[in-house]
Amino acid sequence: MNVAAALREAAAQLAETSDTARLDAELLMAEALGVDRSAMLLGRMQDDVPREFADLIARRAHSEPVAYILGHQEFYGREFLVSPEVLIPRGDSETIVDAALTCDFERVLDCGTGSGALLLSVLAERPEATGVGIDASLGALAVAAVNAAKLGLGDRAHMLSRNWREDGWKDGLGQFDLILANPPYVENSADLAPSVARFEPSQALFSGDEGLDDYRILIPGLRDLLAPGGAAIIEIGFLQAEAVTQIAEKAGFMVKLHHDLAKRPRALHLVERARALGLGKPAASR
Repeated sequence: MNVAAALREAAAQLAETSDTARLDAELLMAEALGVDRSAMLLGRMQDDVPREFADLIARRAHSEPVAYILGHQEFYGREFLVSPEVLIPRGDSETIVDAALTCDFERVLDCGTGSGALLLSVLAERPEATGVGIDASLGALAVAAVNAAKLGLGDRAHMLSRNWREDGWKDGLGQFDLILANPPYVENSADLAPSVARFEPSQALFSGDEGLDDYRILIPGLRDLLAPGGAAIIEIGFLQAEAVTQIAEKAGFMVKLHHDLAKRPRALHLVERARALGLGKPAASR
């Protein structure tokens, strides 16, 4: 069987478990051949099928995400190493980077950095900036550090083990012009796709019965970490805009909503209300 025939057969096999069956098959075949997808489509369709292709398709047929099988995922025009230690960066989260790049900043904090995709994308676009990525997972921090090195950002991006669910997590971090966050925001009872539920790290997904527990902890704590005039950009689930806005406003922030390319609510842009109005810090934070 040649590559062309094997791709047709694999796409049919994956159709029951994937909405992108043909694309998945092509990406996995290119991986097996050791070439990129374009080179395969243009010049390798009559080649013999590599033996490892069947194993790759079997993994995908059991719902394992293509990104984990390949070990990488593109985000904001760059390739990032991924593993089951981190969430797979998704196109919706590029909204966070777009919003961040409307801000003036020199020092960035990324809360729950995972693969480092948000922090490193922002730093790559602003060569004068430096940043810190924090995560409770040592495995995630290792992945982020590798990505920083691969992108030539190892001297500008530092990864630290911190858990905002524990006391003292802010100690020694200092203040930042820009804070990014993509915290867990899935309800504990949510019915997720098998590719997510079986393979992506649960500690980076779930946040209580309403999916709001981490926002309630994290957002009030951001005020101590923001430098004067600083801003925070926080990803939200597309049905959570109102609830998270209320949490942010109660914590003393003014809120602007950003939508993703599908026109769904995707990010909240926070600035301290008192500072924005020239009133200094609210009394509650003194």
